[in-house]
Amino acid sequence: MTKETEKRIQNYIEYLLDNSSAERPMWNKELVSSDRPNKWNYIDGCMITALLSLYEYTGEDRYYNFAKAFIDYFVREDGTISTYSVDEYNLDNINTASNLFYLYELTGDEKYKKALDLVRSQLDSMPRTKEGSFWHKNIYPNQVWLDGLYMAEPFYMRYETKFRKMEKCGDVLLQFKNVEKNMKDPVTGLYFHGYDESRQMYWADKETGCSANFWLRSIGWFALALVETESATDETLYYEKRYFGKLLENLIDALIPFQDESGMFYQVVDRADAEGNYLETSGTALLSYAILKAVRLRYISPKYAKVGEKAFDGIIDKYLYEQEDGTLGLKGICLVAGLGGKNRRDGSLEYYFSEPVVENEAKGVAPFLLAYTEILRRR
Repeated sequence: MTKETEKRIQNYIEYLLDNSSAERPMWNKELVSSDRPNKWNYIDGCMITALLSLYEYTGEDRYYNFAKAFIDYFVREDGTISTYSVDEYNLDNINTASNLFYLYELTGDEKYKKALDLVRSQLDSMPRTKEGSFWHKNIYPNQVWLDGLYMAEPFYMRYETKFRKMEKCGDVLLQFKNVEKNMKDPVTGLYFHGYDESRQMYWADKETGCSANFWLRSIGWFALALVETESATDETLYYEKRYFGKLLENLIDALIPFQDESGMFYQVVDRADAEGNYLETSGTALLSYAILKAVRLRYISPKYAKVGEKAFDGIIDKYLYEQEDGTLGLKGICLVAGLGGKNRRDGSLEYYFSEPVVENEAKGVAPFLLAYTEILRRR
C-alpha cells in the first residue's frame, strides 16, 4: 500500500463520518433504502468496531467520539438499549454489544456494564438445537448459520472471561465443535453456509442437513469468529486457544486453492467457473483481516500473512475507485444473503448471484477498514 493510497483511505473514512450519524449512517444501505428509523443492528456494530480499532491504533479522537456518540444514541443510563429486545432471540443483535466492553474499560461508566448484562441474558434462554447450538434466530428454528458464530461467540467468551470466571467457556467451545462436526465439507475443508438439524427446510440436504454452497462472507464471518473468540479466551485455557488457531489454519489451507490470482475470493468460493459468479469484497476483506490479526497475535503461522496481504491488495486494485466528487468509493459488496425466509432463499448458485451488489456498504467497508488497520500495524 502506497502513501498516496493510505492518504486516500483516510479521506474516505472522513467522508463516511461526515455523511453519517446514528440516525442515518450512510453505510447502512438496507436502512438508507427504506423509510424506517435506525435500530440496534450488527451492520452499524461492525462499523463501530472498525472505528474503535482505528482509534486504538491511531489515537485519533474523532474515531472514538463518533463511536461513543453512536452507541450512546441507543444505550440509556439504566443500561437498557433502544430498539433491542432479548425476546427477539436474534444472534445478530449481540454483535454490536461487543463494543461495550471497550467503552466500559475506557470510561468505567456502569451503563455499559448494565447493557452488557442485558445482552448476555439473551444467551441464557436462547433456543438451541438438540446438540446445544444456538439457533441463528428464533424465526429460523433448528438452524445454525456460520454468521452466528461471529455475531455471538466472541461476546459470549469475553463476557464469561471478564465477569463470570470462565463459567460457560465450555459452552462457547461446544458451538464451534458442533459447526466443525456438522458443517465442514470433508472433501474441500470448506464450511457450508447453513445447517438445519431437523432436515425439514427446502434448502437443506436431507442427509447432512447442510445448505448447498460455500458462501464467501459466511466463511469470512466464521474465520473472524475463530480469531476474536481466541482473543477473548483466557491464557489458562491453553488447549482451547490452540483449537481455535488450528481450526483457522485448516480453513485457510482449504481456501488457498480457491484464491484468485488477483488475491480476492469469489462470492461462491469454489465455483469460479460458474456464470454470474464474481469476486466479492466483504468476504475477501473479512478473511484478510482475520488472517492478518491472527498472524499478529501469533495464533497462526506467519506464512499465512501473504494470503491476507494479497487479499487486501486485490480489493484495492479491483474495487477501490474515485467517485465523481473526488472521494473514494468501495464496490463489489454483496448487500445481503441468507437462507429461507419469505423470499424462499434456497442457497443455490443462482440465488447467491442474484442478490444486489452495492458500494460503500458497511458489510464490506467495515472489514476493509479493519484489514487496513492490520496493514498499518504491520509496519
